[in-house]
Amino acid sequence: MSIPFNKSVELSNNVMIVDALGLAFRWKHSGAREFFQDYLNTVKSLQKSYKAKYVIIVSDKGKSRYRKAIYPEYKANREDKYKDQTETEKLAVELFFKDFEYALEYIAETTEFPVLRFDATEADDIAAYIVQKLQGFSNIEHTWLISTDADWDLLLSEKVSRFSYITRKEYTIANWNDNHDYAHEHHLSIKCLMGDTGDNVKGVEGVGPKRAIDLVNTYGSALDVVDALPIKSNLKYIQNLNQAADKILLNYQLMDLQSYSATALGPNSTIVDLAIERYIDG
Repeated sequence: MSIPFNKSVELSNNVMIVDALGLAFRWKHSGAREFFQDYLNTVKSLQKSYKAKYVIIVSDKGKSRYRKAIYPEYKANREDKYKDQTETEKLAVELFFKDFEYALEYIAETTEFPVLRFDATEADDIAAYIVQKLQGFSNIEHTWLISTDADWDLLLSEKVSRFSYITRKEYTIANWNDNHDYAHEHHLSIKCLMGDTGDNVKGVEGVGPKRAIDLVNTYGSALDVVDALPIKSNLKYIQNLNQAADKILLNYQLMDLQSYSATALGPNSTIVDLAIERYIDG
Protein backbone atom coordinates (compact mmCIF):
# COMPACT_ATOMS: atom_id res chain seq x y z
CA MET A 1 0.00 0.00 0.00
CA SER A 2 3.00 2.31 -0.08
CA ILE A 3 3.03 5.14 -2.61
CA PRO A 4 5.72 4.89 -5.32
CA PHE A 5 8.24 7.69 -5.39
CA ASN A 6 11.16 9.02 -7.35
CA LYS A 7 14.31 8.32 -5.34
CA SER A 8 16.22 11.10 -7.10
CA VAL A 9 14.13 13.92 -5.61
CA GLU A 10 16.25 16.50 -3.82
CA LEU A 11 14.95 17.37 -0.35
CA SER A 12 14.37 20.98 0.75
CA ASN A 13 14.23 22.56 4.19
CA ASN A 14 10.63 21.45 4.59
CA VAL A 15 9.18 19.72 7.62
CA MET A 16 6.57 16.97 7.41
CA ILE A 17 4.50 16.17 10.51
CA VAL A 18 2.71 12.83 10.24
CA ASP A 19 -0.49 12.01 12.12
CA ALA A 20 0.67 8.47 12.88
CA LEU A 21 -2.54 6.79 13.96
CA GLY A 22 -4.58 8.42 11.22
CA LEU A 23 -2.18 7.11 8.59
CA ALA A 24 -2.22 3.63 10.13
CA PHE A 25 -5.98 3.37 9.64
CA ARG A 26 -5.24 2.76 5.95
CA TRP A 27 -4.10 -0.73 6.94
CA LYS A 28 -6.82 -1.23 9.55
CA HIS A 29 -9.51 -0.69 6.93
CA SER A 30 -7.87 -3.16 4.58
CA GLY A 31 -7.35 -5.75 7.32
CA ALA A 32 -3.61 -5.95 6.57
CA ARG A 33 -1.23 -7.28 9.24
CA GLU A 34 2.42 -6.59 10.04
CA PHE A 35 2.35 -3.45 7.92
CA PHE A 36 5.40 -1.80 9.48
CA GLN A 37 7.50 -1.81 6.31
CA ASP A 38 4.65 -0.61 4.11
CA TYR A 39 3.99 2.10 6.69
CA LEU A 40 7.57 3.33 6.62
CA ASN A 41 7.69 3.16 2.82
CA THR A 42 4.57 5.33 2.68
CA VAL A 43 6.08 7.88 5.05
CA LYS A 44 9.25 8.00 2.95
CA SER A 45 7.20 8.34 -0.21
CA LEU A 46 5.34 11.32 1.24
CA GLN A 47 8.68 12.71 2.38
CA LYS A 48 9.89 12.63 -1.22
CA SER A 49 6.67 14.12 -2.53
CA TYR A 50 6.93 17.09 -0.20
CA LYS A 51 10.72 17.33 -0.39
CA ALA A 52 10.85 17.23 3.40
CA LYS A 53 14.31 17.14 4.87
CA TYR A 54 12.73 16.65 8.29
CA VAL A 55 9.99 14.16 9.21
CA ILE A 56 8.34 14.10 12.62
CA ILE A 57 5.90 11.37 13.65
CA VAL A 58 3.24 12.33 16.21
CA SER A 59 0.57 10.10 17.66
CA ASP A 60 -2.41 10.01 19.99
CA LYS A 61 -2.12 7.95 23.14
CA GLY A 62 -5.54 7.97 24.73
CA LYS A 63 -7.90 10.90 25.20
CA SER A 64 -6.53 14.28 26.13
CA ARG A 65 -6.01 14.59 29.89
CA TYR A 66 -6.16 18.35 29.51
CA ARG A 67 -9.55 18.34 27.76
CA LYS A 68 -11.08 15.64 29.96
CA ALA A 69 -10.13 17.70 33.03
CA ILE A 70 -12.05 20.76 31.87
CA TYR A 71 -14.82 18.89 30.06
CA PRO A 72 -15.41 15.30 31.28
CA GLU A 73 -17.84 14.59 28.43
CA TYR A 74 -15.08 15.08 25.86
CA LYS A 75 -15.33 12.29 23.24
CA ALA A 76 -17.69 10.35 25.51
CA ASN A 77 -19.89 9.63 22.48
CA ARG A 78 -17.15 7.49 20.93
CA GLU A 79 -17.52 4.85 23.63
CA ASP A 80 -20.96 3.98 22.24
CA LYS A 81 -19.37 3.01 18.91
CA TYR A 82 -17.44 0.17 20.48
CA LYS A 83 -19.75 -1.23 23.15
CA ASP A 84 -21.58 -3.50 20.68
CA GLN A 85 -18.47 -4.92 19.01
CA THR A 86 -18.33 -8.66 18.42
CA GLU A 87 -15.44 -10.68 19.81
CA THR A 88 -14.05 -10.94 16.28
CA GLU A 89 -14.14 -7.16 15.87
CA LYS A 90 -12.50 -6.62 19.26
CA LEU A 91 -9.70 -9.03 18.33
CA ALA A 92 -9.16 -7.25 15.01
CA VAL A 93 -8.80 -3.91 16.82
CA GLU A 94 -6.41 -5.43 19.33
CA LEU A 95 -4.22 -6.90 16.59
CA PHE A 96 -4.27 -3.63 14.64
CA PHE A 97 -2.99 -1.66 17.63
CA LYS A 98 -0.34 -4.29 18.29
CA ASP A 99 0.90 -3.88 14.70
CA PHE A 100 0.66 -0.11 14.97
CA GLU A 101 2.80 -0.07 18.11
CA TYR A 102 5.38 -2.19 16.34
CA ALA A 103 5.38 0.15 13.32
CA LEU A 104 6.18 3.10 15.58
CA GLU A 105 8.95 1.14 17.30
CA TYR A 106 10.34 0.13 13.92
CA ILE A 107 10.47 3.74 12.72
CA ALA A 108 12.11 4.89 15.95
CA GLU A 109 14.76 2.17 15.69
CA THR A 110 15.54 2.33 11.97
CA THR A 111 15.24 6.03 11.10
CA GLU A 112 16.24 9.38 12.56
CA PHE A 113 12.60 10.55 12.53
CA PRO A 114 11.49 11.63 16.01
CA VAL A 115 8.46 9.66 17.20
CA LEU A 116 6.54 11.76 19.72
CA ARG A 117 3.78 10.18 21.76
CA PHE A 118 2.73 10.80 25.36
CA ASP A 119 0.14 9.32 27.70
CA ALA A 120 -3.28 11.03 27.59
CA THR A 121 -2.09 13.43 24.90
CA GLU A 122 -3.43 13.89 21.38
CA ALA A 123 -1.46 14.25 18.15
CA ASP A 124 -3.26 17.53 17.38
CA ASP A 125 -1.62 19.23 20.35
CA ILE A 126 1.84 17.84 19.62
CA ALA A 127 1.56 19.00 16.00
CA ALA A 128 0.30 22.44 17.05
CA TYR A 129 3.15 22.85 19.52
CA ILE A 130 5.72 21.86 16.89
CA VAL A 131 4.24 24.25 14.32
CA GLN A 132 4.64 27.11 16.78
CA LYS A 133 8.12 25.92 17.74
CA LEU A 134 9.19 25.92 14.08
CA GLN A 135 8.43 29.63 13.79
CA GLY A 136 11.74 30.16 15.54
CA PHE A 137 13.68 28.30 12.82
CA SER A 138 14.49 30.73 10.01
CA ASN A 139 15.79 27.94 7.76
CA ILE A 140 12.45 26.10 7.53
CA GLU A 141 10.72 26.80 4.23
CA HIS A 142 7.38 25.03 4.63
CA THR A 143 5.64 22.60 6.96
CA TRP A 144 3.35 19.89 5.62
CA LEU A 145 0.80 18.27 7.92
CA ILE A 146 -0.05 14.73 6.83
CA SER A 147 -3.45 14.05 8.33
CA THR A 148 -7.06 13.34 7.48
CA ASP A 149 -8.13 15.34 10.55
CA ALA A 150 -9.64 18.63 9.41
CA ASP A 151 -9.08 20.03 12.92
CA TRP A 152 -5.45 20.41 11.84
CA ASP A 153 -6.61 23.10 9.39
CA LEU A 154 -6.57 25.44 12.39
CA LEU A 155 -2.78 25.35 11.98
CA LEU A 156 -2.72 26.47 8.33
CA SER A 157 -0.74 29.55 7.38
CA GLU A 158 1.31 30.80 4.44
CA LYS A 159 4.04 28.38 5.56
CA VAL A 160 1.87 25.49 6.82
CA SER A 161 -0.36 23.24 4.67
CA ARG A 162 -2.13 19.90 5.04
CA PHE A 163 -2.39 16.82 2.84
CA SER A 164 -5.16 14.27 3.41
CA TYR A 165 -4.41 10.76 2.25
CA ILE A 166 -8.15 10.01 2.23
CA THR A 167 -9.31 12.82 -0.04
CA ARG A 168 -5.92 12.97 -1.84
CA LYS A 169 -6.17 16.76 -1.62
CA GLU A 170 -3.93 19.50 -0.32
CA TYR A 171 -5.43 22.13 1.98
CA THR A 172 -3.65 25.46 1.97
CA ILE A 173 -4.28 29.11 2.71
CA ALA A 174 -4.16 29.72 -1.04
CA ASN A 175 -7.02 27.32 -1.81
CA TRP A 176 -8.99 27.86 1.42
CA ASN A 177 -11.85 29.67 -0.32
CA ASP A 178 -12.30 26.72 -2.69
CA ASN A 179 -13.66 24.73 0.25
CA HIS A 180 -15.07 27.34 2.63
CA ASP A 181 -17.43 30.30 2.50
CA TYR A 182 -15.47 32.30 5.07
CA ALA A 183 -11.92 33.47 5.71
CA HIS A 184 -9.50 31.15 7.46
CA GLU A 185 -9.15 33.65 10.31
CA HIS A 186 -12.77 32.89 11.25
CA HIS A 187 -12.36 29.10 11.25
CA LEU A 188 -11.81 28.75 15.00
CA SER A 189 -14.66 31.10 15.83
CA ILE A 190 -17.10 29.19 13.64
CA LYS A 191 -16.05 25.89 15.22
CA CYS A 192 -16.50 27.35 18.71
CA LEU A 193 -20.01 28.54 17.85
CA MET A 194 -21.07 25.29 16.14
CA GLY A 195 -19.28 22.78 18.36
CA ASP A 196 -17.87 19.48 17.15
CA THR A 197 -20.18 16.46 17.21
CA GLY A 198 -17.28 14.11 16.51
CA ASP A 199 -15.62 15.10 19.79
CA ASN A 200 -18.91 15.53 21.67
CA VAL A 201 -18.29 19.25 22.04
CA LYS A 202 -21.59 21.09 22.17
CA GLY A 203 -22.18 24.23 20.17
CA VAL A 204 -24.88 26.86 20.45
CA GLU A 205 -28.22 25.17 19.83
CA GLY A 206 -29.66 26.26 16.51
CA VAL A 207 -26.38 27.64 15.16
CA GLY A 208 -25.17 25.83 12.06
CA PRO A 209 -22.65 26.90 9.41
CA LYS A 210 -24.74 29.70 7.86
CA ARG A 211 -25.70 31.31 11.15
CA ALA A 212 -22.17 30.96 12.52
CA ILE A 213 -20.80 32.71 9.43
CA ASP A 214 -23.40 35.46 9.76
CA LEU A 215 -22.46 36.00 13.40
CA VAL A 216 -18.73 36.34 12.76
CA ASN A 217 -19.39 38.59 9.75
CA THR A 218 -21.53 40.81 11.97
CA TYR A 219 -19.55 40.86 15.21
CA GLY A 220 -16.04 39.59 14.43
CA SER A 221 -14.61 36.61 16.32
CA ALA A 222 -16.66 34.38 18.60
CA LEU A 223 -15.03 36.27 21.48
CA ASP A 224 -16.49 39.47 20.02
CA VAL A 225 -19.87 37.72 19.86
CA VAL A 226 -19.55 36.91 23.58
CA ASP A 227 -18.68 40.55 24.32
CA ALA A 228 -21.83 41.65 22.45
CA LEU A 229 -24.17 39.50 24.55
CA PRO A 230 -27.00 39.81 25.31
CA ILE A 231 -28.29 40.48 21.81
CA LYS A 232 -31.88 41.67 21.57
CA SER A 233 -33.93 39.33 19.39
CA ASN A 234 -37.01 37.15 19.41
CA LEU A 235 -35.18 34.50 17.39
CA LYS A 236 -34.75 31.27 19.35
CA TYR A 237 -31.14 30.69 18.30
CA ILE A 238 -30.19 34.21 19.45
CA GLN A 239 -31.87 33.54 22.81
CA ASN A 240 -29.83 30.33 23.02
CA LEU A 241 -26.73 32.33 22.10
CA ASN A 242 -27.41 34.78 24.93
CA GLN A 243 -27.18 31.87 27.38
CA ALA A 244 -24.09 30.32 25.79
CA ALA A 245 -21.20 32.62 26.74
CA ASP A 246 -19.59 30.08 29.07
CA LYS A 247 -20.02 27.32 26.49
CA ILE A 248 -18.30 29.38 23.78
CA LEU A 249 -15.40 30.25 26.08
CA LEU A 250 -15.06 26.58 27.05
CA ASN A 251 -15.03 25.63 23.37
CA TYR A 252 -12.08 27.96 22.84
CA GLN A 253 -10.17 26.05 25.50
CA LEU A 254 -11.11 22.75 23.87
CA MET A 255 -10.51 23.71 20.24
CA ASP A 256 -7.86 26.45 20.08
CA LEU A 257 -4.82 24.30 19.30
CA GLN A 258 -2.50 27.27 18.88
CA SER A 259 -3.22 28.84 22.26
CA TYR A 260 -3.49 25.74 24.43
CA SER A 261 -1.07 23.19 22.97
CA ALA A 262 1.62 23.89 25.57
CA THR A 263 -0.95 23.49 28.35
CA ALA A 264 -2.18 20.25 26.81
CA LEU A 265 1.36 18.86 26.62
CA GLY A 266 2.32 19.95 30.11
CA PRO A 267 5.84 18.82 31.10
CA ASN A 268 6.10 16.85 27.85
CA SER A 269 6.59 20.13 26.00
CA THR A 270 10.18 20.06 27.25
CA ILE A 271 10.71 16.67 25.61
CA VAL A 272 9.35 18.03 22.33
CA ASP A 273 11.61 21.07 22.60
CA LEU A 274 14.70 18.89 23.00
CA ALA A 275 13.69 16.52 20.21
CA ILE A 276 13.15 19.36 17.73
CA GLU A 277 16.30 21.22 18.69
CA ARG A 278 18.43 18.08 18.30
CA TYR A 279 16.82 17.07 15.00
CA ILE A 280 16.49 20.32 13.09
CA ASP A 281 19.47 22.46 12.21
CA GLY A 282 18.76 25.99 13.42
